[in-house]
Amino acid sequence: MQVLPSVAVVILNWNGKAFLERFLPSVCASRYDNLEIYVADNASTDDSLAYVTSDFPQVKIIRNASNAGFAGGYNEALKHVQADIFVLLNQDVEVEPDWINPVIAQMQQDPLIAACQPKLRGYQDREDFEYAGAAGGWMDILGYTFCRGRILYTIETDKGQYDDPQDIFWATGAALFIRSKYFFEVGGFDPYFFAHMEEVDLCWRLQRAGYRITYCPQSVVYHVGGGSLPQGNPRKLYLNFRNNLIMLCKNLHFKEQWIILSQRHFLDLLAAFKSLVSGKPRDMMAIFRAYRDYYRWRRTEEKKLQDVFPRKRLYDLKGVFHGIMIWRYYFLNKQKFNELTQLKK
Repeated sequence: MQVLPSVAVVILNWNGKAFLERFLPSVCASRYDNLEIYVADNASTDDSLAYVTSDFPQVKIIRNASNAGFAGGYNEALKHVQADIFVLLNQDVEVEPDWINPVIAQMQQDPLIAACQPKLRGYQDREDFEYAGAAGGWMDILGYTFCRGRILYTIETDKGQYDDPQDIFWATGAALFIRSKYFFEVGGFDPYFFAHMEEVDLCWRLQRAGYRITYCPQSVVYHVGGGSLPQGNPRKLYLNFRNNLIMLCKNLHFKEQWIILSQRHFLDLLAAFKSLVSGKPRDMMAIFRAYRDYYRWRRTEEKKLQDVFPRKRLYDLKGVFHGIMIWRYYFLNKQKFNELTQLKK
């Protein structure tokens, strides 16, 4: 009889008692025979840990000394977890009882599958894909991220159009299955990111190291989204722009960096101008702050990188759209994934 790999579901919590009350029961009802559940707490000031201790004594608790965000919080917490496969699960995710088994079965098919995500639907609109991960993350040739089932703010209804398991560029951090040995092999999350884009950066490094990232449609979870920073928040915009630039600088092939980053600088400047004329000066300032801190990172932190993985061209990686997503979205009105990609073979 084959022994199932050990799985640890680790929920990162920060003042999230309301989410834990609503969603932890579904996680604890998961049907998998070699499972442990953890709540890793980022120095919460509410009584969420008291709630977990009293109502779910079987759940193990990890107490981080400070709030180091999603990236630093998980890096610290996972040092204290022993399992073959980590499942990093947002505190605002509802799961079905058999959500773990299909993903593990898919990962067991190939030891080079380092990470995998289930299908993400919305918690409120349960037939629609959810923004944070939908049916698997992709990237275009300029480093803009999107998903099968979600391009920018256009979210599709799930009609089974993405029910094929396939390799993707990145798996969402909202429900990320990852082999523990590969997580540590590539250095975990970049703590400088704090939050946003850290899972894309991690999956990029995994691909550069020769591993696969996949999507498993047979597993479905339901995500509220925006639990810590809602869409439209200037802080979220700042982190997305800053971290995306840092990620490109870290991972692009050296021959790609100049042309891709120069085009991104121009397009991001247009985005800042659009924010200004749209009456959103705070968004414009968030983009400018992102660039300021990106260049600060290049002066200080870039020199500290110990990057040992091959710098593969974007064209050679899975889940890369060989075109410019925003051009096709805004100017050709291709706002669904299948419409977008059918123009490029």
